[in-house]
Amino acid sequence: MSLSTARVSLQIFFFLTFIVFTVSGAQKLTIAPDRGTTLNISSSQVRGSVCKVCTGSGRSRQCSTSVLLKDNAPVSVEFECSRPQDVFSMEIVRNIECTTKSCNGHIIQADSGSLPLLDFKRKFTWNLKAPTSKAFQIDFTKTGLTQINPSVSCPDRHTYTLQAFQDTGNVALGKYCRTGTISSAQILNQGSFSLEVPAGQKLQNGQFDVSVGEEIKSLAKITLTLPQGTSSSELLSPNYPDSFPDDDVMEWYFQIPAKQTASVQFLNVTQPHCLKKETAVEYHGKGRGALVLTLKDTQPAQNQGDFSLMLRNCEMDRRRTGSPGLSLSIKVSTPRANSPVLCSVDLRKQKGCSLHIKKLRPTSDCKMKMNSVTKEMITVSSDSVAQLSFQDCLAEDLNVTTMSVIGCNQLKDCPKSPVSLLRPSLPSCLTASLSSMTWHLRPPEHGTVELTSAVPLKQSLPGQPCNESIIKLAEDDGTNIGEFCPQGAIQKVQIHTNVSVTVSRVGGKALMLSPKPVLSASLKKEISERYIFTVSPMKDTPVLLASPGWPVGMKFYSTISWIVSVPPKMEANLMFANLSQPKCSNRHTNIRVQRVGCLEEDYSRREDEEAESEITVPASFYLNMSNCMPERGDFSVITKITLQKSTNLMLTIILSVVAALLVIFIIVLVVVCVVIRKKKKQLNHQVSIYNPNGTSFLPGYNGFPKSRQDNESHVYASIEDTLVYTHLLRKGAEMGVYGEFDTYRPFMGNTDSQKPLVSKDSIADKAEVGVYQPFRYSSQQAPPLPNRPPSHGQTFVDNDIYQTEDQSQEECSPKLGPRLDPEGGN
Repeated sequence: MSLSTARVSLQIFFFLTFIVFTVSGAQKLTIAPDRGTTLNISSSQVRGSVCKVCTGSGRSRQCSTSVLLKDNAPVSVEFECSRPQDVFSMEIVRNIECTTKSCNGHIIQADSGSLPLLDFKRKFTWNLKAPTSKAFQIDFTKTGLTQINPSVSCPDRHTYTLQAFQDTGNVALGKYCRTGTISSAQILNQGSFSLEVPAGQKLQNGQFDVSVGEEIKSLAKITLTLPQGTSSSELLSPNYPDSFPDDDVMEWYFQIPAKQTASVQFLNVTQPHCLKKETAVEYHGKGRGALVLTLKDTQPAQNQGDFSLMLRNCEMDRRRTGSPGLSLSIKVSTPRANSPVLCSVDLRKQKGCSLHIKKLRPTSDCKMKMNSVTKEMITVSSDSVAQLSFQDCLAEDLNVTTMSVIGCNQLKDCPKSPVSLLRPSLPSCLTASLSSMTWHLRPPEHGTVELTSAVPLKQSLPGQPCNESIIKLAEDDGTNIGEFCPQGAIQKVQIHTNVSVTVSRVGGKALMLSPKPVLSASLKKEISERYIFTVSPMKDTPVLLASPGWPVGMKFYSTISWIVSVPPKMEANLMFANLSQPKCSNRHTNIRVQRVGCLEEDYSRREDEEAESEITVPASFYLNMSNCMPERGDFSVITKITLQKSTNLMLTIILSVVAALLVIFIIVLVVVCVVIRKKKKQLNHQVSIYNPNGTSFLPGYNGFPKSRQDNESHVYASIEDTLVYTHLLRKGAEMGVYGEFDTYRPFMGNTDSQKPLVSKDSIADKAEVGVYQPFRYSSQQAPPLPNRPPSHGQTFVDNDIYQTEDQSQEECSPKLGPRLDPEGGN
């Protein structure tokens, strides 16, 4: 292309329209991006480069090392150098959004082949977004992709990149080349798919369909379809060789051809220092259990059927300098079809453990051999080695179980520390995962099995089902004790007999085989009951406790105790639901509730008695049950325990508030009374005068009658009604109506015809006005007063209601709740 020759070229390229001019050593382009498309032209040179890109003209002309063009009218772009393709690169970005049902476009790569823009290094990026909690899916089935190391280039010089967008930043899922075993990719919520093409490389036409994906629980899910016959694929952890993000999950799903197996190997593993949780890898497959391994464990060598591999990172310790992150490469290989799978099983280090493999479908093509002998059922006993082979055996064709025995004949010979019930270490070459694991725990005579769990257990019952694996406890004779799983309130289980612990999967789901202990078992001295459960309920989380064997009834004559802890300032509400009572031929069934340390029972019920089905207990308690010898029917019950704030505490708070308000009311009332009394003293009240001759006088300017004008002893500050009616009382006494009760003390000074008068001097000397003074009785004086009605006076005595017994003095027992009466509590 000559610099002095002007040439105009029109091309359509990735939803962009370009008109290119080359004039006087500089290139000028007119670009019109389509709707939803942006073009970023950027320089790869260092700052201060002489070659710049300019837009506009005249005074609006702007030049820089980069320019971003969005969907708008055509824009003229001019490069200030003759070979801008050596300096600038172009990134064309298009957005695709998905609803809950469909997406508004697909990934289409096409090139018109126009030479001027082929000289530029180009990057095509599709930003994709799905609804929250959903994933978008890109389909590669037409061509397939192969993951490569970030430092490697693709043979056709077309390099693809997948990224996931997170709140904490972008995560590089990997770099890929065309053709390979990767058939699809799902990315949670938001991400991008990009293609890089070097300068001078013609873009290959192609299309990848975009659709709405699943509700995945991982950062992304990459699906590989392995071909028939021998193959090998290598995958890299996200951000490789840098660290995978903290506390995140990545999933790969492998589709395996029929009658073929796949082996997994981890290479170049670096592990971080973890603050919380642990790094792990999980294997999930249809019709078989889930296997949880550490990154250091030997990975499965013979995976038959489709399976998924999930890589989990921990919360890493970033404070340590030079602390490595999580990175690794995964190699997945498939051998040739129809070749038998060889597997060596060595149980010499698995003390007391035996392996059992059973063929489930007699009509299947699966052929099992043990030491070159065809078997329908294989048993590898403990302390032995066996050579196994499997021909055309699918995972759903086999049932694989293990059995371990832990016991002692005398208590002194039992393990001193708890024994961890761990997943047996089996070779990964087995074509099927474990279906169940069983431990037989055999204490000595008069001994007890004690089971504890790092994570409290709950019973599998209607209303609180188990979602993953289930732990079944049973006696040696097959009597079911109960089914349990983690995330509950049961801290400890004690069983006074031989017991088996079986871990199995729920409803055909995968059995989670964690390297952590299922339970810890101890063999100890005997207990008073057949079963004792220690329970610690949580606030706002109801706990359901079923009688042993539920929904089948308890074993005859058996007993059970639940020791339930109730936190301070809380109380437990107990409701007995699904109660089934038998007709007893000997003894009685009993349900008893008794607070810890106290002899008195809070609740008791037999099968022939009516009682409340709901009670409230304000402290930690024992719940004891015993069965009779049933004539017909069964004894079974589910107890629902719910913690709530203590009503006694609420009552105390309410009474305290009421008492405080009452004190305030009394203080206000006293103040009001004092004020009123002061106001009354300031007023001149009229004073009544009593005249026994029958004439009443009111004080005034006229004074007293002439016969008493010099004597004021008859003037009263106040007069009680009983004094006014003394003459009536005297007559009543003569008639025998009144007895001698209160007495009246008359004035001891001068009297006139026995008239009861009080002088001013005696009032001043003897008592304050308005204050009642008791009087002594004299036979020459007024008769005694009668008993006053309650409105005038009241005699108070000690009230027995307040003489309550101190509960703290109640006799308590330091032992476990009362031993149930062997005769049924008669």
